[in-house]
Amino acid sequence: MQAEALRTREINGMRVLLVEDSEDEALLLTHELKRAAAEVSWKRVDTPEALRAALNEEEWDLVISDHAMPRFSSEEAFEEVRRCGKDIPFIIYSGTINETAAFAAMAKGVHDFVEKGNVRRLLPVIQREMKTVAQARARVRAENRLHRVAHYDQLTGLPNRQYFCEQAGRLMAECTAGSGATLLFLDVDRFMRINNTFGYAVGDQLVRQVAGRLQSAVSQRGIVTRMGLDDFALLDCSAATEPEGRALVERVMHAFTQAFRLDGREFFLTLSIGACRFPQDGEDIATLLVNAENAMFLAKRNGRNNFQFYVHDPENTSAERLEMETALRHAVRRREFVLHYQPSIDISAQRITAVEALVRWHHPLRGMIAPDKFIPLADETGLIGEIGHWVLFEACAQTRRWHDAGLSGLKVSVNVSAVQFRQCDLVQIVAEALTRTGLAPWCLDLEITETVLMQDADTTIATLLALKAMGVCVSVDDFGTGYSSLAYLKRFPIDTLKIDKSFMRDCTRDGNNAAIVRTVIALAKNLDLESIAEGVETEEQVNFLRAEGCDRLQGYYFSKPLPPDALLDFVQRAGRLLPAGRGDDISAC
Repeated sequence: MQAEALRTREINGMRVLLVEDSEDEALLLTHELKRAAAEVSWKRVDTPEALRAALNEEEWDLVISDHAMPRFSSEEAFEEVRRCGKDIPFIIYSGTINETAAFAAMAKGVHDFVEKGNVRRLLPVIQREMKTVAQARARVRAENRLHRVAHYDQLTGLPNRQYFCEQAGRLMAECTAGSGATLLFLDVDRFMRINNTFGYAVGDQLVRQVAGRLQSAVSQRGIVTRMGLDDFALLDCSAATEPEGRALVERVMHAFTQAFRLDGREFFLTLSIGACRFPQDGEDIATLLVNAENAMFLAKRNGRNNFQFYVHDPENTSAERLEMETALRHAVRRREFVLHYQPSIDISAQRITAVEALVRWHHPLRGMIAPDKFIPLADETGLIGEIGHWVLFEACAQTRRWHDAGLSGLKVSVNVSAVQFRQCDLVQIVAEALTRTGLAPWCLDLEITETVLMQDADTTIATLLALKAMGVCVSVDDFGTGYSSLAYLKRFPIDTLKIDKSFMRDCTRDGNNAAIVRTVIALAKNLDLESIAEGVETEEQVNFLRAEGCDRLQGYYFSKPLPPDALLDFVQRAGRLLPAGRGDDISAC
C-alpha cells in the first residue's frame, strides 16, 4: 500500500514520525536528524490515537519510537504501524529497553534499535533506512512507468484497449440484477483530412481534446478508451435503460457542437456513433465492442454525424461482413460483377434514348447480390474505386456493342462515387475508357451526387470543365436530397438534374412531394438543363410528370434493370432508335 502512495507523490528530504512523550527529546533528536537530510519534516505523537491519526493523514518515511512512555510503548506503536498496512521503517530509540526485548522486537519486524544518546550509531542507521526507502521509491517509479506504458494510451492518457476491457468487465460485473450499461463506439468523421492538411502534430493535439470532451460527457461510473487513430469507445453504467442510453449519445454529440480551437484555428468535428446495451446486445465487452462498431458503420453509411443503436441482424454479423469483404476483394479479378441496364424514356419523342448502368454481384455461392448489400462495404474498404473503374469500361464497351447492333443513338449513364470523383486521374480514366471502347463522348453521361458536387466547389468545377471539354455529359443524381445553394448550382457545368425517387412516392397525392418535383423541373428549365425523374411506377405519375414538363422518365413502370441481351430485345420491341420524331410509341410494351 505504501508503493501505491509513492506512485502519486515525491518525498523531498525526510519525513519522520516521532513516538516520544518528551518534546525536548524530540527537538534534540530532530536537530541531529538534520545531519542526515538537508530537509526534515517531523511530527511528535505520544498516544495510540495520535499515532493512528498521523498514519492515516500523511505519508512517512521513518518512524522513530521511544520504548517506554507513560501512556504508550514501542510494542504498541509498532503494532499500530503494522496494522495500518504501510511498510515504514521502524526504529526503537530508547535508553530503557534491554537487549533481550530489543532483539525480540526485531524478530517481530522492527528494523533496528539504538540506545538513546548514541547519535553516532543512530545517524548511520537512519541513512541506511533512507537509502532503502530511496531504492523502494525508485523501484515504484519504474513500476509506475511500466504500468502507464502497459495500461494507458500514451497520447491521450486514456486506458488502452486491454485495460479498458478489464475495467469494463469489472464495472459490468458490479451491475445489479435488472440494471445494465450502454457502450458507444465513436469515429471522428473525416479526421484524416486534418492530418493530411495540417499535419499529424495538429491531429494529435485535437485527439487529446476529443478525449477530454468524451471524458467530460460520461458519469463517474463511465470509462473511455482510444481504440485507434480516431476511434474511441466508452462504457457508462449510469446509462442502464434505452432512454438513458439515448441521453448519453445526445450528451456526447452535444459536446462536439462547439468548435475545437487550436493555434488560432477553429475545427468543427462530428462523430459517427454506434451504440449497444449491456446485457441485451452482449454479455461481455468483446461482443459489445463488435456490435457497437457494426452500428457505427451503419451510422457512417447513413451520412455520418449521426448515431445508430445496434439491431441484431443474422445476415450482417462481423463474420459475415469479413467473409463478404474477402470475397469482394476477389470479385473483380474473378469477373463476378455484371451490369444491368434500366432504360429512360424521352417523353416528347416517346422513345428510349438512354440507359443507366447498374452493377450487380453474381456471387458463385449466394447468387445475385443487390448493390445495397455490397456497395456500402466497397465504400468502407476502398474497393469502390476498382469496382467503379470496371463499371465505367464495361458500360462504355457494351454501349458501343449496342451501337454496332443498330442502336446508334443510345446513351449510357454511369454512377461515379465520391472516391472516384476525387481521384486525380478521373479525367484520364474516362478518356482511356472512351478511346479503348470507341464510344463517342456525348454518349457517356457521368452521374455524381449532390453531396459530391458541393464538396470543394472549385476543384469540382475544374474536374467537370475537363470532362465537358472532352464532350462527356454530367448529371446530378438524387437531386433534392442534399443542400445545394442555387447560386452555386449555376456555376457548375452540368447537363441534367435527376429527381430522387424518394420524391416520386405519393407525388400525385402528397402536396409536399409534388411541390418539390415541380420546383426541380422548373429549376432545370430555368438553368437550361434536362430533367429526369427516377422511380416512376404508375400511370398517374407519368401523366403528372408529363404535365409538369419533365424531359425523361425512368422506373419500373417502363422496365426494371435488364441484362444486356434482354435490354436489346426490349428496345427492339419498343421501337428501334430512330431520328427524332420517328420513334414508335413505347406504351405498347
